[in-house]
Amino acid sequence: MNFKETKIKILDLDLRGCVYLNNLSHMQYVALFFKIISRLGDGAFWYLMLLIVWLNKGFAYGLKLIYVVLSALIGTGIYKILKHKTVRPRPYQVHQVIILGERPLDHFSFPSGHTLHAVMTTVVLGYIQPALLFLMMPFTILVALSRMILGLHYPSDVIVGALIGATVASMILVAAPFLHISL
Repeated sequence: MNFKETKIKILDLDLRGCVYLNNLSHMQYVALFFKIISRLGDGAFWYLMLLIVWLNKGFAYGLKLIYVVLSALIGTGIYKILKHKTVRPRPYQVHQVIILGERPLDHFSFPSGHTLHAVMTTVVLGYIQPALLFLMMPFTILVALSRMILGLHYPSDVIVGALIGATVASMILVAAPFLHISL
């Protein structure tokens, strides 16, 4: 199989996965549930997790939460560069069978910023406060699913977003001791 055939197969699998998951949004209660997850994933859930860590670890620990902000800035920078370089249209814009379940925050599909930030925040805050992982892990998975169910992203957008989020978070956690910060 040559490169072109491989690319076509991957794109076909990507579309099939998107269509399959988007079909779940035909049930109103499923669509509503994932709209709520998506909205909470815009920031409210993560701000609550930050607040819990801050309250649990104490006021002095607030300075260490700057590393969550630093990872968010790095992740957002990578995300914006990729969005504007790849200019991949969202699934609902290209395929009539995809139903848009929620308004997008920007124009392009690749990568999923919601998933990137969900994974990144879960990794960093989970390292700082492992007890929160029982809330953050399922929520992160639901955020990733919401992006496809709502017709906003292909599975590859979500996978790459997750990989970038995990990579940036890992780099921050590895770099923290060298910056004389104990997480």
